[in-house]
Amino acid sequence: MRGPIDTSSPRAQAVLERLRSIERGRVTTYGDLSPEAPRYAGSVLAAHHAPDVPWQRAVRADGSLTQGKRQRELLEAEGVPFEGERVDMRAAWMPPR
Repeated sequence: MRGPIDTSSPRAQAVLERLRSIERGRVTTYGDLSPEAPRYAGSVLAAHHAPDVPWQRAVRADGSLTQGKRQRELLEAEGVPFEGERVDMRAAWMPPR
């Protein structure tokens, strides 16, 4: 069994910087944050709780949410468009810088 993710590692910091580059009202995917290992991006976000990381802007590739109601509320407050239960990825997706 592996230990907790080291969010200070260069790899983890790269994931966090990519997410910080996503503008308010837009989203990106875990695969965009870490193309070689999308689940790694999810693990980094689960382990890192700094207020300057807009965790709510990371969604699954199909626009579905991983954090349910709270995530949706935060995204709606930013003006992210939805189609039913999923983010409208055609309108809201943004590649990380």
